[in-house]
Amino acid sequence: GVKDGRWTVLQLVEALGFCLENTDPRMRGRGIQLLSQVLLQCYSLLQEKEVLHLVLFYESRLQDHHLVIPSVLQGLRALSMCEVLSSGLAVSVLKAIFQEVHVQSLMQLDRHTVYSIITNFMNTREEELKGLGANFTFGFIQVMDGEKDPRNLLVAFQIVRDLIAKDYALGPFVEELFEVTSCYFPVDFTPPPNDPHGIQREDLILSLRAVLASTPQFAEFLLPLLIEKLDSELQSAKLDSLQTLTACCAIYGQKELQEFLPSLWSSLRREVFQTASEKIETECLAALHALSACLSRSVLSSDSEDVLDSFLSSILQDCRHHLCEPDMKLVWPSAKLLQAAAGASLRTYDRITRSVLPLLLEQYTKHTQSSQRRTILEMLLGFLELQQKWGYVEEDESTLLLLQAPVCSVVFSALLDPSVQLQLVGIKTLTVLGSLQGFLSSSDLELVVDHLIRLALHEEDSQSSEAAMEAAGSLAPTYPKVFSGRMVPRLEEELHSEREESYHNHHSLQQRCLQALAAVSAHTSIVRETVPVLLQHLQKVQKGTEARNTQDMVSVCQSLHRVALQCQQDAEGCWYFHQTVVPCLLAMAVQAAMPESMHALPGKALLEEEVLAAMIPVISAATTHLSPELAAQSVSHVVPLFLDGEVSFLPQNSFPCSFQPFGDGECLEAQRCLVALLMAFVCSLPRDVAIPQQERLLRELLALSCSCSCPFTATTAAKCFAGLVNKHPAGQQLDEILQLAVNRMESSLVQGPLRMQALTLLLWVTKALVLRYHPLSSCLTDKLLGLLGDTELGPAAADGFSLLMAESPDVLHKSCHADVRIMFRQRFFTDNVPKLVQGFHGAGPDVKANYLKGLSHVLNHLPKPVLVTELPTLLSLLLEALSCSDRVVQLSTLSCLHPLLLEAPQIMSLHVDTLVTKFLNLTSSPTMAVRIAALRCAHALTSLPTTVLLPYKGRVIRALAKPLDDKKRLVRKEAVAARGEWFLVGSPGR
Repeated sequence: GVKDGRWTVLQLVEALGFCLENTDPRMRGRGIQLLSQVLLQCYSLLQEKEVLHLVLFYESRLQDHHLVIPSVLQGLRALSMCEVLSSGLAVSVLKAIFQEVHVQSLMQLDRHTVYSIITNFMNTREEELKGLGANFTFGFIQVMDGEKDPRNLLVAFQIVRDLIAKDYALGPFVEELFEVTSCYFPVDFTPPPNDPHGIQREDLILSLRAVLASTPQFAEFLLPLLIEKLDSELQSAKLDSLQTLTACCAIYGQKELQEFLPSLWSSLRREVFQTASEKIETECLAALHALSACLSRSVLSSDSEDVLDSFLSSILQDCRHHLCEPDMKLVWPSAKLLQAAAGASLRTYDRITRSVLPLLLEQYTKHTQSSQRRTILEMLLGFLELQQKWGYVEEDESTLLLLQAPVCSVVFSALLDPSVQLQLVGIKTLTVLGSLQGFLSSSDLELVVDHLIRLALHEEDSQSSEAAMEAAGSLAPTYPKVFSGRMVPRLEEELHSEREESYHNHHSLQQRCLQALAAVSAHTSIVRETVPVLLQHLQKVQKGTEARNTQDMVSVCQSLHRVALQCQQDAEGCWYFHQTVVPCLLAMAVQAAMPESMHALPGKALLEEEVLAAMIPVISAATTHLSPELAAQSVSHVVPLFLDGEVSFLPQNSFPCSFQPFGDGECLEAQRCLVALLMAFVCSLPRDVAIPQQERLLRELLALSCSCSCPFTATTAAKCFAGLVNKHPAGQQLDEILQLAVNRMESSLVQGPLRMQALTLLLWVTKALVLRYHPLSSCLTDKLLGLLGDTELGPAAADGFSLLMAESPDVLHKSCHADVRIMFRQRFFTDNVPKLVQGFHGAGPDVKANYLKGLSHVLNHLPKPVLVTELPTLLSLLLEALSCSDRVVQLSTLSCLHPLLLEAPQIMSLHVDTLVTKFLNLTSSPTMAVRIAALRCAHALTSLPTTVLLPYKGRVIRALAKPLDDKKRLVRKEAVAARGEWFLVGSPGR
């Protein structure tokens, strides 16, 4: 009635008069409860005068019987949300609560109501409450004192934060406010099992920390408490104290910290020197960093300078001498403490490095063992990495500038040391020095390049070689002229050198040269130097007659691919690479595919499937990041090349006969296989780039994929067709080409020698349509499901489900701009797994394995959370799949079950008997991969509840003794791990 306007609240009060004035407190309580419930729903409809009368009424009832108080508080909560509350009423209500209600004697919900009333008034009547001065703070302290419920504490902590953040007067009650909150520090709370409120210990910790670290006024009380907890034996208390100290340093100044610095440093030093906990060490270092940063910010006068200097002097005094100890026991703890302080500010960095860097350089020279030198250089590296934070400043008084010569000398000596580990640290240090712009002189840079070339090409250990190449790639963008002018020519010279040494050594040197050329191509100006060298070498290899040509060509392509990836983020470099490399590769391939070239070895080498497969990612990476305008310019040349033999844009374009990859005749077989390069290009174009003669191109690809007897060519044609169909705009043209493809596939699948090619096309087109949620995808998937019952094509069709679900490396993925909808795998699972299960139950014994294989492929690629939800309905089928003799089915099923054992132990434990039997049987499989997978699953079984596992413990341990003697090391390794874990089943503390 009040909501509809038929009644006013005051009329309701009159109607409740008998209840409200009843002598029985229970009856009064029920009357006020009803009134409060109405107010909680209708408070926004109240008039100012009504609110005034109700507030006065409720305030008077706060003196009533304790049974009535909860309902009174609910009514006041409703009134605290009224916008028309008259000025002064909020203060009146809170005074009444503070005076009349002993809050901590109330139930949890009623205490929460009081906190809600205070919060509401603080949000809407801030100025009025501030008029109370410190009395408001004192009243709240009385309300909160003794609170124990975590739900209420979260609200109470928030009120304290607001008191401080909104600048309420704390008056003489700062210590009382601190005491009433700090009594909960450190938080000791474990949520009960199945807690419906979801409050975690971490929530309380963070909320309390926000209070304690909210004002410098708490410092004199908080810092002694933190030091006390740091000195305790409780790990959680230490961690909480350190994290709170770090938080406090963000708002404290030198004044708050000065008195406690010796004690704080003593505690931090002790923990880092003595603790076995990595977490505590990390937090100690973070706290020291925060303290040093805080003192650095406070340096505004000479006195403040003295405090910072005194603090850093204490750190140096206690840590510096450990860097000189011959046994080096406390070297790393000391170095970490010094670096934590040095990293706080440029001021602290300069003060500490001025003392420490000369000492480290002296110690490096003093020690002769490589292991000790490595430790010292790693410490030096740590300090140099801190310099990167501030950037290198060329100043006369710069410590690093004064030590330039000895630092470079130490690093260069490390690069010449026979110890690989010392070399690796030296290379890292060199990279950091190079990043400090202006630190290395031109002569130093030349020496750097010489060292990197030597390590990259001639160092026996591959780790040093790879690290040197990586360093060259890091430094090249900073010093492009030095690397393009000195390193690239040297690498080119080494690449083309004809040395009288063993084939293996010469081949290895060439491989490293190619890798180094790719690694250093990290700047467009360098790419312009390295790409011609790589292409020239590829042409040289093509003309050669050695048997290794195929592998050499693959190596060049791999280097070109790396360069292409490095160019992708730079528009100029990307376009240069594309217009230089793509036409060159196409020209070489077309030349090799000409009929008279086929009789010579070079032509065969370039047309090897392995080489073409290596060229695909080069062309793809060179195309994916082109702008639409440049991509359109390029596609206008490449597509006519394949459709019309238009070779004018190619370098060296005088070919003895025409290029017709879609033509008929056996002599054109070599040209047809170059469709792989067309696929790499057109399937990597941005979606909004129009492809000339697209319909004709699709028809040619369709015909080639269904008629070509070469599996490689047929597959690449099918993939290219699928890639174009995936991006093709919806409409009549797409429908027509798809219908044509369906008709062609259906006729070829019925009978004939090209059934496998038709199946390949069906798989790729289905994948293209599944990814974009095309309506025809379900029809094609049904055709694929039907083929599982085919004795000839069934196994291949089953493997095709893996192709449908997996990421494709060269087409139909997002980086190629394919149309890939989110959750397509979940949708495919929902639509088709029931059909697979149904087909399995209705299939003959000779083809049942095909359905199991298809199912296991789908489940293997499904996101694990989805799989866990569907597990109860599919588990029996998965267990049946383990009995299948097909090793692919076994492997796929085992890899599917392994994560489920870890993520859904309760469901899996219902089938533990079957799982144990199946896994143990498969540990004797003739296939090594199956034995390893079965042992991993046997290991994962130990995550099931102990009570379920104990009856099987002895049996499993005995059975796992056999694979301990397996002839394969990897199998033995898994057997040891699994058997060891089974021995621990049921042990105390497990």
